[in-house]
Formats: sequence, C-alpha cells, structure tokens
Amino acid sequence: MHDLHETAAQPSRELTLLVVDDSIINIRLLETALSKEGYRILTADNGPQARKLAVEHRPDLILLDIMMPGEDGFSVIRFLKNHSATAAIPVIFLTGVSEIESKIEGFDLGAVDYIIKPFHPMEVLARVRLHLKLSIATNSLIASQAQKLRQIHKAQTSLLVAPESLPEARFGVHYESLQEAGGDFYDVIAISKDIHGYFVADFSGHDISISYLTASIKALMKQNCTPIYQPSESIKLINDVLVEILPEDKYLTASYAHLNRKTMKLTLVNAGHPPAIYVPKNGLAQSISMDGDILGIFRNVIFGTRTLSVQPGDRFYLYSDGLVENTRTRTTWPEASRRMLKVCEEVRHLSVAEAVRSIRENLIAKGIPIEDDIVVMSVEI
Repeated sequence: MHDLHETAAQPSRELTLLVVDDSIINIRLLETALSKEGYRILTADNGPQARKLAVEHRPDLILLDIMMPGEDGFSVIRFLKNHSATAAIPVIFLTGVSEIESKIEGFDLGAVDYIIKPFHPMEVLARVRLHLKLSIATNSLIASQAQKLRQIHKAQTSLLVAPESLPEARFGVHYESLQEAGGDFYDVIAISKDIHGYFVADFSGHDISISYLTASIKALMKQNCTPIYQPSESIKLINDVLVEILPEDKYLTASYAHLNRKTMKLTLVNAGHPPAIYVPKNGLAQSISMDGDILGIFRNVIFGTRTLSVQPGDRFYLYSDGLVENTRTRTTWPEASRRMLKVCEEVRHLSVAEAVRSIRENLIAKGIPIEDDIVVMSVEI
C-alpha cells in the first residue's frame, strides 16, 4: 500500500484515516488532533456511510466506534473484513464498553486495538502511529515475498521449452500453474535429428522446493534420454537419481513419449500418470492406459510401456490430472476420460497450438477456477 523508497523530491503519499463515531464532538476532536499531524481525515457518523467511504477511499487505518445507532461497529467490521478492497485495513475500535467479552469479539472480528472512551488525543495519536507502522511493515513484507515468488515463477517457467524454439519437434503446449511455484512440469528434448522425447510430470505438492527440482529433472532428461538407452531405461535411471535427491514426502507421476520419426515408432512410458491419448489420422482417438509405478519413492520400479507404429498426420496428447479432475464440477475419472477422448477427436482439424487451447477451454468451462496445475501437450507425428 505504501512505497518505502520515496525521494525528497517526491514526498510520501498522504496517509488517510477514517474516523467513524456517532458523536460529532468526538469526530471533531479526533479530526483536529490528527489532521495537525499531517493525516488526511475522512469522517462518518453511521455504519452505512463508513462502509461506503472505506470501499471508495481505502483509508490506511480506521478508527471505528462500536456503539452506534442502527448498524454498530461490529457489523461494520464484519463487512470490511469480508470485502476484498478493505480486508487488510487495520481497524482500531473506539468504545466506552470495557467488558472483556466485547474486546474478545472485536479482536475475533479482526480489530487490531481498542481505545476506551473518554480518550486523550495523544493516546489516539500514539496508537495510530503504532498500527500504521505495523501495517506498512506487513505490506512491505508481503510485497517482498510476492516479488520473490514471482521471480521463482519466472525462473521456473524459463526452464520450459517453447514450441517455436524446437520447431522440428512439432508440438503445442498449454501450461497453467495454480500458484507461483507450480507442481507440474514438461520438457521436450531433441535426442537426435529424427528422435524427440516428450515428458509431462506432476510433483506432489506446490511448495517453493518444487521450482528447484524442475531444474534437476530437466538436467536428468538431457543426461539420460539418449540413443544408447531404451525409453524405459531412461526413466529408470531418472528414478534412481530422484530416489536419492527427493525429500521423503516428495514424488512425481510422469508420462514420457519417445518418438522416432525415422522408424515411425512411438514408445510411451507411464509412471503412475494419466494415460496418453493417441489420435490416428484415419482412426478414432484411443486412451493408452498402462499401469506404472510413481517416480522418486522406490528403486525397484516397473513402468507401463507400449510401442505403437505411427503415420504422418497422427497425433498424441500428454497431460496432467489438473486438466481432467475438478471437485467443483464433480468430474469423475471415467467421465473425464470419455470427455478427453471426445475433445481430442473434435480438435483434430486444428493446429497443435490451437488444439491444446481448445482442449483446455472445453474441459474446464470459463469461470470455473482451476484447482491444480495444468499441462496439456499435443504432438503431430
């Protein structure tokens, strides 16, 4: 709310206080005392007017009388704390009531302090200064943390390969993170001129440590997805390293596709992930369901593996479960699987870039918030 880096040539923004009291004498007393200290003062003598001024002007602090005719201070603060524009504004109650129950109710509702009437203007000024300092410090900390998370998010997304940087891989992708530190990850690597590897993974959790682990996965892909290893061997090698480096409570599911455009063979490896969708140019979309162990927990793992003969114009899709699971729509996996197949059929005439956007829009209706990270990747053979 406040910029702590003002220069002498650019004075600090004027701080605004809202004084709410049904007593005109109290309002004038506080207005006079506080305005002398450089504060901009707004006043209201009733609850509805106080709510209106708070939303319109978003003051830096509110002095709020509890006992007012009609709408009392408790009702006003309930409104303020449930309104996104005013929820963070510190509120100091002014009250002639000293009962402990009244104070507890006020604190439970979000008040930061109490001033008992009759009050001395210097006491009010001291309390105002204290809570403005705390508010400014808190807002500064929040802004700093948000900036750090944005930097982490930027660093994490910079690891994600863009389709235009690897055009010979012929893929489109839609990536959407629920939080700054996303739990989903994808990568596309050129194993050789005619061979590419496509990888989609979903980490457990969404904490900041995930952003560092994605860099590790990218390095492991580059080191182990080479012509000397079979696709399942590559994923097994990656798992062996992850078992060593992942924290005990972390694991990931993954789907890996190894496409050789020279031999026209597509090998799919599943590690506890939603099944890939294969859409032949001249056939119906099909779900390639395979059992497979998750990555990062056990050394002795078995992955589902299947190799398909493919033709130019065929497509396949890799995706994360955030695309097909949503508690708000009460979507179950069998239903989601059928919808995914249907949508992949419907978008076959679109480019791979347009197809992934259309799939996302069709599976999660506009206005429904996502509940998990989303990755959906489309690859043209």
